[in-house]
Amino acid sequence: MTLAYLTSSAFASQLINLCAAILLLLGFAMLAQRRVLSLINLFMMQGLVLCTSTLIVAITTHQPHLYWSAGLTFLLKVLALPYILHRLIRRLSVKWDIETLLNIPTTMLIGIFLVIIAFNVAQPISLLSGTITRATIGIALACVLLSFLMMITRSKAVPQVIAFLAMENALFFAATSATYGMPMVVELGIALDVLVGMVILAVFFFQIREQFDSLDIRHMEKVHEE
Repeated sequence: MTLAYLTSSAFASQLINLCAAILLLLGFAMLAQRRVLSLINLFMMQGLVLCTSTLIVAITTHQPHLYWSAGLTFLLKVLALPYILHRLIRRLSVKWDIETLLNIPTTMLIGIFLVIIAFNVAQPISLLSGTITRATIGIALACVLLSFLMMITRSKAVPQVIAFLAMENALFFAATSATYGMPMVVELGIALDVLVGMVILAVFFFQIREQFDSLDIRHMEKVHEE
């Protein structure tokens, strides 16, 4: 297999489609996951696939800022955030299974329905795009919707935060699919916002745990009602 074939648009498109398919499978795996540690590991795998996809686009399109994006994704989504989340759940002594507002089969069926909607919505957008990643726009939108579904069907604070971070991953993948990514300054700003947000949420978790001896956000709803 020659280097020219490896760097060709057709082969790169196949690799990117493979990464997109893995991201979608990881989205469903996160949606069905009941263990918080496994959920963090799936989020880390999602970041690794996202980094790989961005690197493939960078090599194929020869856009230097995408190399920085891939490196930043690896540092933030594969190393920093999973490490912070693991430290956080150890400090909070989180050992429970993830509680869902809907049972897993029902949630998965809703997820499949959302994927169908995402592909139908993204089809006209894909036709207008001229990037080699245009075929993955539907999967990117589907990953966003699956992350949103995971966020609203979890009753604990930590899984909801992981769902929010997974949604940010999907939005980044959608940006890469539609326009070959965002300007570097914007990406650095988003990375800083995510890190600062994680610090704030960590403090928020400790406050909830201290106040209610639990991370179930339904306790906060009861306080609001009172």
